[in-house]
Amino acid sequence: MKLFSAIFVILFFLSCQKGKEFSVQESRSAVKNDVAKEEKPVLDLIKTKNKATEALQFCEDKKLNTDFCILIDMSLHSGVNRFVVWDFKEQKILKKYLVGHGCGTNSWSSDESKDNPSFSNEDGSHLSSLGKFKLSGRGYSDWGIHVKYLMHGLEESNSNALKRFIVFHSWNLMSDEETFPKGSPEGWGCPTVSNNALREIDPMIQNSQKPVLMWIYK
Repeated sequence: MKLFSAIFVILFFLSCQKGKEFSVQESRSAVKNDVAKEEKPVLDLIKTKNKATEALQFCEDKKLNTDFCILIDMSLHSGVNRFVVWDFKEQKILKKYLVGHGCGTNSWSSDESKDNPSFSNEDGSHLSSLGKFKLSGRGYSDWGIHVKYLMHGLEESNSNALKRFIVFHSWNLMSDEETFPKGSPEGWGCPTVSNNALREIDPMIQNSQKPVLMWIYK
């Protein structure tokens, strides 16, 4: 009887130890999965170059600026640089910035849709629109450094931009540096950049002899 009890205790101890091993392995796997989930995405240069090639042809056809354009890849997390100023002549990225998108039904200024935003052309949707825009009409903004550019939607997907008061401007809440894994604050549909970002971009647009293309895509 004593022998049986001793064997039972040993077997119970070994089973507990084995269970601990599984727990440790599961914990390690969970940590690895969390790390993988938090891996920071980066801009796809090949995709960007392909978009730039298409953008140049569009600018030539529509009599827009052929020195540079603005490309925004909304497929990227809003906490990484997804707004680029592309130099057509040198065929390279001149500048990279964060850019915010519309919150939709989420809370204003939150980052709830940082990695999966929705888009719309509907008035009152509080969502950003995809497509090509012509930037022109510099004016006063109540936000940021008090500068805005009207965004003329050139496609069916963004034709209501002016009606919706969708404009390009800066916002005090936008960061100069990448915030991943946190996202950028979400507004009511305007592509927003930091104050310092617009201070750099504004002179480029002002000095342009032709309207500048902004292309928002995913």
